Amino acid sequence: MGWTLLAAASLALMGWVFYQKRQPAPTPVRAANRPSARSPARRPAPRPPLPPTNPPPRTTPANRPAERPFRPPAPSTITGFPRPVADILEAQIAMVRHGISSGPVDGVAGVQTAAALRAFQRQQGLPPSGRLTAGTRARLIIDGPPRVSYRVTTNDLARLHPLPRTWLGKSRQSRLDYETLLELVAEKHRASRRFLRRLNPDFDWARARPGMEVTVPRVMPPTNTAKAAFVRIHLAGRTLDVFDHQSRIMAHFPCSIARRVDKRPVGRLQVEVVIENPNYTFNPAIFPESAEGRRLGRKLVLPPGPNNPVGVAWIGLSRPGYGIHGTPVPEHVGRTESHGCFRLANWDARYLVRLVQRGTPVFVDP
Repeated sequence: MGWTLLAAASLALMGWVFYQKRQPAPTPVRAANRPSARSPARRPAPRPPLPPTNPPPRTTPANRPAERPFRPPAPSTITGFPRPVADILEAQIAMVRHGISSGPVDGVAGVQTAAALRAFQRQQGLPPSGRLTAGTRARLIIDGPPRVSYRVTTNDLARLHPLPRTWLGKSRQSRLDYETLLELVAEKHRASRRFLRRLNPDFDWARARPGMEVTVPRVMPPTNTAKAAFVRIHLAGRTLDVFDHQSRIMAHFPCSIARRVDKRPVGRLQVEVVIENPNYTFNPAIFPESAEGRRLGRKLVLPPGPNNPVGVAWIGLSRPGYGIHGTPVPEHVGRTESHGCFRLANWDARYLVRLVQRGTPVFVDP
């Protein structure tokens, strides 16, 4: 009996030991992860995302994408005239009627267009933002298609002559007229030459014949013909503004100024003389950098014409040797500098001649 009970007890003990060995060991709780009795349990902070395997390259001047090529604005699909302008091209065209010039018409919202918009907004009593706002569009009305066809004439082609590259050669010409048809058509329509090329990509400007047609901006001349009360030139902004007797803006033009600061007259001047289609006296003393001038050692008189160094108009000022005048290259106005005078595009200089007279005050601001 005793041995039987002892054997049963031994078997029971061995079964319990075998059962314990088959159970998984409990996971110990670390002190760092054990919830505190005073604070709630904290979740582990999420891991930061891994950087991409091939990150995009940094944009540097060396690998920066090239600017999109210039394209002329698409023709407006809005019909019916008159109506508010629809884009920058139409705004540039419409501002001309108000005496406001943005330089050569090109449909681009650049610095000169922003300055022209500010001038128009001041003229109309609008906030001068320099942007084509809804209020500005409502005041800028276009009365016809912004693009029209121009037919090349026999007279256009007869005016074209090679332009000599030397001062002496220019002085021997009968007239310093246009050298190319592109130059003539661009100036006749106040347009950028580059813009005309884009409008007419298949037109061969060098082989044009009478009767051929090109697309041009439809620019109408300003309507105001009253005389100005005064003119104000802003050296910092490179602009010229014309005001009436109520100090309202009558006209606005981009303007080139002198390269050297000491050649920029500041203060009050006045108009002394107004000449259309002037000739030009080349003085070697004013062009010391000219090797030809040093060789000649004498003055030369150059004939009139749009390619005359002072363009188609000269407005002499009360400071000797200084004046406001045109230029053969309107695309450079406001972007390049002169020897001292104030340059305008030929079409703007021709309009300014109608607004000023002898004695008109001209204020030059820093």
